[in-house]
Amino acid sequence: MKRSRIVGTGSYVPSRVVDNQEVAAPLGLDPDQIVALTGIRTRHWVEQGQASSDLAVVAGQRACEAAGMTPQSVDAILVSTTSPDSAFPSTACHVQRALGVNPVMAFDLSASCSGFLYGVSMADVMIRSGQVRSCLVIAAEVKSRSLDARDRETALLFGDGAGAVLVVQEDSAQPDAPGILGVRLHADGSGHGLITIPAGGSRKPVGVDTVRASEHMLRMQGRAVFRSAVRRLEQAMIDLLKEFGLAAGDVTRVIAHQANARILEQLRRRLGLSPEAVYSVIEQYGNTSSASLPIALDQAVRTQRLAAGDLVLLGAFGGGLTWATGLVRW
Repeated sequence: MKRSRIVGTGSYVPSRVVDNQEVAAPLGLDPDQIVALTGIRTRHWVEQGQASSDLAVVAGQRACEAAGMTPQSVDAILVSTTSPDSAFPSTACHVQRALGVNPVMAFDLSASCSGFLYGVSMADVMIRSGQVRSCLVIAAEVKSRSLDARDRETALLFGDGAGAVLVVQEDSAQPDAPGILGVRLHADGSGHGLITIPAGGSRKPVGVDTVRASEHMLRMQGRAVFRSAVRRLEQAMIDLLKEFGLAAGDVTRVIAHQANARILEQLRRRLGLSPEAVYSVIEQYGNTSSASLPIALDQAVRTQRLAAGDLVLLGAFGGGLTWATGLVRW
């Protein structure tokens, strides 16, 4: 039976480290307040001239190296981003060119912070159907360029970075064989205004008036997002586990979108998990949108927090509104 398996992970963050002192000053906050509110101490921001594809290329290379494969051997490249290099061509095409990959399918997808799991789901379906045998899924975000330094809802949260996984086809009839067991995707467009960049698209092109109004900057209704994220993601995780006849206690590790340390803690408590079960890197990297989950996954792999046979529960929530869950046998 065909199944898909993650055989390599990779990540990359820019070298520039931005501490809480730097982001706190324009907000009139004490740096320790940011830690208390978010769990974040540092985040990484790009330098002038760096773009999402630059981060994606390095993360993709590292995922391929970890798998013992070359980028030239992949059958497809998917890039999740809400901060593409340009409206078109796709960031994935820039990544394909930079990696020297043959003319295979390469495209972007946009599902905000849930985009990585949306991409993994697409890779899983294409592999199970026999359309491709391998797929490089990358999430790359440069959020620092859309931040209003005076906006307390967003300025203290976001960082830049990229994470990647290489997903390949394997054949196994064993129910406990390693691989992606399932990914479930959700969306509710009625919450579109909770996380958004108002201007810059075809409905409201960027112009003098929109720039003056800072409508090209990221806006978020933090409290409403917090409540919705915890409620919807908890239920989606429970539903996915039930679908596979499992309970939260069967899970070895939970790796979720690194939005806010308080969201992760609420999920842990509601699911009845130990503190060690929920893996977090938000203290060092902040919220890197769709890249946060694969960055955390890669860090978990490289610090040996995952072992063969572990049952890993994945989850993400973001603008749209979108949310997604995944279950992986490592």
